[in-house]
Amino acid sequence: MKMETKIKKEEEMKKTLPVVLYLLFISIALVMVSTTAFATNGMNLEGYGPIATGMGGASMAYDNGTAAMMNNPATLGLMPEGNRLDVALGYLGPNITAKDESNSFSTTPGASSSSSANAFYMPAIGWVQKAGQMSYGVGMFSQGGMGSEYDANSFLAYGSGEKVRSEVSVGRVLVPFAYEIDKNFSVGASVDFVWAGMDLKMAMNGQQFFNMAGMDMSTPNQHQYGFASGSMVDAFAGMYMAGAFNPANPVPWARFDFSDSSAFTGKAKGTGFGAKVGGVYKVNDDISIGAAYHSKTALSDLETSGAKVSFNVNMDIGYATTGTPNGSYMPATIPLTGKIKVQDFEWPQMAGIGMAFKVSNDLMIVADYKWINWAAVMKEFKMTFTVDAGQAGMAAAFDNTVLNASMDQKWDDQNVIMIGAAYKIDADWTLRGGINYANNPIPDTYLNALFPAIEKTHVIVGAGYMIDKASTIDASFTYAPEVKQTSGPNAPAGGTVTHSQTNAQVMYSYRF
Repeated sequence: MKMETKIKKEEEMKKTLPVVLYLLFISIALVMVSTTAFATNGMNLEGYGPIATGMGGASMAYDNGTAAMMNNPATLGLMPEGNRLDVALGYLGPNITAKDESNSFSTTPGASSSSSANAFYMPAIGWVQKAGQMSYGVGMFSQGGMGSEYDANSFLAYGSGEKVRSEVSVGRVLVPFAYEIDKNFSVGASVDFVWAGMDLKMAMNGQQFFNMAGMDMSTPNQHQYGFASGSMVDAFAGMYMAGAFNPANPVPWARFDFSDSSAFTGKAKGTGFGAKVGGVYKVNDDISIGAAYHSKTALSDLETSGAKVSFNVNMDIGYATTGTPNGSYMPATIPLTGKIKVQDFEWPQMAGIGMAFKVSNDLMIVADYKWINWAAVMKEFKMTFTVDAGQAGMAAAFDNTVLNASMDQKWDDQNVIMIGAAYKIDADWTLRGGINYANNPIPDTYLNALFPAIEKTHVIVGAGYMIDKASTIDASFTYAPEVKQTSGPNAPAGGTVTHSQTNAQVMYSYRF
């Protein structure tokens, strides 16, 4: 008998091992091509997997498939014996417009520009096997991000003649494990490999840059939105004090520029790790409660070479030719190339708790609360730019200099309420619906049109169809109504932003 059991386990392992290796290969491949996810609870998606998303994103206390590894890994212990493979695709369609209603950022009253970044696609895949009291597997999911893109002639370009854009993407390859302590209580955890990518093409006017550098003589309120320091600023200040620029308008604009212009990667990249733990308890056959904690990530700095920082200046012709100012000026652009490092970018810790209530065999109601600790990781946006040696022309004065730039973010923590229901209308069809509501974490003062993660309310519907005993298809559709917010009067890339969004997810599941 023992020998037969051993042989049976060995046969099961032989069947399972190729699946594990295949899923690991697919997960790594998807890491290389996964796209930005334009998130809706701050930078976080409103839900992971169309089963949970279809019910407002609530996921803490019931079986919602392999997406549990992104939600509460303990709920993997609720799945039936055997294997489950989920393959999903998500679509996010943000509709974003920035407008200079107060005429603070442009010379054209009421100038506006719509973001052309209005379609993002996210693959996801997960496999889990439940064997006895244990459940384990592997998966790849997009965590979230944000981004937008405006034309080169928009007011946000500040006359630079180049488009402005941002793209932040974060994803995970996860290895989850769940254990059924008894028939009522399961615990779970996951170890996550996390990657992040970022593109940024951002312009600001000279007053904003001078204010960050503490050189804005027109106002006593220096460093209103951030700081700029380092040997590059010192060199620039020396040229300014020596009369190199027209004092009436020394710097029309400045730009940060690092982007690979790809929908699949960010030019500045970093990797690291995160983890989750959770539990789920069945109070009785109809009621279960669950909770999970997601750790703050430990990511490396996001780095790249080939980045650019440019200054458009009104240069004194005498200074440029002889080193002695003569009061005659010409426009000139100083382009600097070098290495950029985005520092201290992390995904925040999160905690959630929820319940599931089976009203009948056909109806289930779910509700979750989630806390997202944005305040700890979105205090400021910090970059260090190191200029390469061998710059040409006027840029040669900045060889090997360093610019330390930080822009205040000061996000608030976010509280998310998720309520939903699933109703089984017959043996094959299940209908779902839910509401996801969160406070906007971005203070008015520091709103940036390149990072407009300001959505609050999400109305969601979904459905599931059982093709046969082994296969199902699930889908969800989210509508986030338009919200509107205005930044501080001189914030870099500021203005009034309106943002609405439609999202969708579809998933094929196979059990074997």
